Amino acid sequence: MQSKNLKIDGKSLTLEQIDFFFNDKPVVSLTSDAKKKINKARALVDKWVENDKVIYGVTTGFGEFANVKISHEKLEKLQENLIVSHSTGVGENLPPLIVKIMMLLRVNALARGHSGIRLSTLELLIDMINNNIIPVIPSQGSVGSSGDLAPLSHLVLAMIGKGYIQLVKNINDDNARNTRIISASAGLKKYKLKPVKLAAKEGLALINGTQMMTAFAANICINAKKLVKLADTSAALSHEALRATDKAYDKRLHELRPFKGQLNSAENMLKLIKDSEIRKSHLENDPRVQDSYSTRCIPQIHGASRDAVDYVCSRVEIELNSVNDNPLIFPEQGDHLEGGNFHGQPMALAMDFMAIALSELANVAERRIERLVNGSLSMLPRFLTANGGLNSGLMIAQYTAASLVSENKVLSHPASVDSIPTSANQEDHNSMGSISARKCFQVLKNVQTVIAIELMSAAQGIEFLKPLKCGKGTGIAYSTIRKIVPPLKNDRIIYKDIQKVLTLVKSGELLKEVEKVVKLN
Repeated sequence: MQSKNLKIDGKSLTLEQIDFFFNDKPVVSLTSDAKKKINKARALVDKWVENDKVIYGVTTGFGEFANVKISHEKLEKLQENLIVSHSTGVGENLPPLIVKIMMLLRVNALARGHSGIRLSTLELLIDMINNNIIPVIPSQGSVGSSGDLAPLSHLVLAMIGKGYIQLVKNINDDNARNTRIISASAGLKKYKLKPVKLAAKEGLALINGTQMMTAFAANICINAKKLVKLADTSAALSHEALRATDKAYDKRLHELRPFKGQLNSAENMLKLIKDSEIRKSHLENDPRVQDSYSTRCIPQIHGASRDAVDYVCSRVEIELNSVNDNPLIFPEQGDHLEGGNFHGQPMALAMDFMAIALSELANVAERRIERLVNGSLSMLPRFLTANGGLNSGLMIAQYTAASLVSENKVLSHPASVDSIPTSANQEDHNSMGSISARKCFQVLKNVQTVIAIELMSAAQGIEFLKPLKCGKGTGIAYSTIRKIVPPLKNDRIIYKDIQKVLTLVKSGELLKEVEKVVKLN
């Protein structure tokens, strides 16, 4: 990955490589072995077509129309009709970053050589990735079985020159002002690329899959792995401001309940507050025997979410390297099988679980924020302002956190427990995984904001404990925040402060600075 190249073989893509993909913009290409397998499968499809063999989606209609045989001269039209008829998405457009991950994942699934696509068609999709030609894809319309049909159809619509593409300045910025939308035909022409004319099986191969929900899932997992560390960091800074005890993080205690996440979170807390002058000053004089659950049980609460995140990410990495269209082709045996690898149930359940796990990080963070601003609980000035009454301090920042936490509770209702039959009841159980994934993506963004508010609030609490200094890791977190947000002495527009700290959270800069001195689990 150091060479800014990303070789795709269909079986070894990782979350780490996807992180590299959207941050370092490598040149994507297929391995020579993948090309051989793709060509071998395609040769078999061509043979079947030449022999007029009846195969679902190749020489027949789709879904309930599987019993309708299509004549040889209409097979290309069949594939084009599939794409235009299935391009029924509605709602806001997907973020460009999610679309680009979708494109990469579709390449990876087709690279295994079980889908029967032509190499030239797949190479057009790769050229679009490398030139940052991002199809415009509406976010709603998938029920998560037969794959993400509508979203993927909009992706292919751009490949055949009939849809729209967006020229994106910064792939990590989902602000609409960051993009310029033009027709796909004009976009392809701009980069000297020609729209593809789909051959037998190709349209179905391109749209049968879980790539929208899995693109969301991959992005969420990458950020969630960072967020669990940031949650420990923000909790540790609140721990300092609240002058809490560190006894609850003793390794001996957690070894008696040895969940990996719990052990790691407890160790992180001790690392972050190590050498804290604030903690030392209260070792003998603090009358409190133990702290509230939101502080005392950080390892147990954060740890459970950590374990859930690890589990979900392990499921996502399986799906990243799965072949999930239908029918699947087995060139070695000269065979094809109709099945249901496109069904999104594994991702639907995983994304519902992830939403719950992430929501709990925000739930407990908001409780610590409330303790920080509540003068009767924190032993700090009310709402963390020295001149209360004239100034409201961080009173309403807690409201914002409470609002996001409440919203997450609604978003955490599982989508996967619902199913609506489609295609005249031929497709009588659908996963709704696309809805699970989109909800979880919003939960992730809400949690990032709550963590940012906790960091901002805890840093303000530290102001009233000076000249005592924070610990090894918390001190770095505090100083990193103070580089962009000064202490709150008089009321100002808090929105701007929240956005600045949120940038530190989302960019990974705060975590990067902390881990220069404290290696977190």
